Amino acid sequence: MSVVVVGLNHRTVSLDLLERMAVPEGRLPKALHDLRGREHVAEVVVLSTCHRTEVYVVAERFHGAVQDIRHFLSELAFAPPEEFSDRLYTYFDDAAAAHLFAVAAGLDSVVLGESEVLGQVRDAWEQARAEGATGARLDALFRHALVTGKRARSETAIARGTTSVAQAAVAMANARLGSLSGARVLVLGAGEMGESMAVALSGAGAADVLVANRTWDRALALASRVGGRAVELGGLADALLEVDVLLTSTGAPAVVVEQADLAPVMVARSGRPLLIVDVAMPRDIDPSAGELPGVTLLDLNDLRTFAEAGLGERRREIPQVRAIVAEEVARHAEHVTARRAVPTVIALRERAEALRLAELEHYRSKLHDLDPSQREAIEALTRGILAKLLHDPTVRLKDAAGSARGERLADALTELFDL
Repeated sequence: MSVVVVGLNHRTVSLDLLERMAVPEGRLPKALHDLRGREHVAEVVVLSTCHRTEVYVVAERFHGAVQDIRHFLSELAFAPPEEFSDRLYTYFDDAAAAHLFAVAAGLDSVVLGESEVLGQVRDAWEQARAEGATGARLDALFRHALVTGKRARSETAIARGTTSVAQAAVAMANARLGSLSGARVLVLGAGEMGESMAVALSGAGAADVLVANRTWDRALALASRVGGRAVELGGLADALLEVDVLLTSTGAPAVVVEQADLAPVMVARSGRPLLIVDVAMPRDIDPSAGELPGVTLLDLNDLRTFAEAGLGERRREIPQVRAIVAEEVARHAEHVTARRAVPTVIALRERAEALRLAELEHYRSKLHDLDPSQREAIEALTRGILAKLLHDPTVRLKDAAGSARGERLADALTELFDL
């Protein structure tokens, strides 16, 4: 069985299509059970962030599993497969590990070296485990991905400077206004991203930080942490009359603020401009709201352009991070093949023992007259012959474990002895 990843991200598809492919947290359990129940999928993890939707599976059959995932994405987005199939990327085994490790290391993010993605990889794995959707193969792969991501950040400068989407969103707002010093800002969403943006605002000198969230207690806790004010979602329009900037990143499955909601607010602001930075996936703000007079609406496409302009020193760290990823992929491959040797040896010995016992059972009538000592001698003789026959194959397989030769030997034994 192979580990396969099929996905799409900010580089391969438009923001509109990526938005349709997003799997909100509330829908994740159903998505995992849906995929796990498909014919060619044995294990599954779904990684859906503001930049990507990727499905990692252990495939019973490679092509069958890829088709299962394409059909799942088609049903998710209410789109025929031909609309997006040529924009999907597909990797398997070592290439799948290399891709996941690069993602965890921040090499495949809008903001190079971003810190949030490592937590997103961990959360995706933990949620899949909680739903019973993973097994030994994906558990080992994702555990190793987290090790790789942490190593990349500790041994290189890939995480130096502005390395989170939240920090980049605040920095982009700061650049657009010239300064956030003295500005009033409303943060919509008090999850991890909203919390990070609120904290970054404190460092940017914002005069007043308002926090709105579906859960009042979380809004209150975050506002208290940054010395701001919590506002009810029902009072969002009134809050928007006060502020200069709206930063938004909720986990809502659909638009939170429609153009029709914002239009009377802009009229009441009497010409005062409003900057909106929407880094949610799916988007929180109706894209047509950017057409309203006085509204500047920035989204993940704008964030990508802004982040690429400020890579600077971190770009020079890419070769070193890629070397770490390659080293960890090789180490993971060794672990996988080494783990395979043990069950192959056990299966071979169990197969041989079953044949030995079957032959003894076949000759039971002819051995009926033997006394116990003679029967024990035959038992010892047959076990000894079996042990000698299996000794060299098992020793060679164990010695080669973790190498390409070990993989070939394990395949050969499995095929020859029908293990």
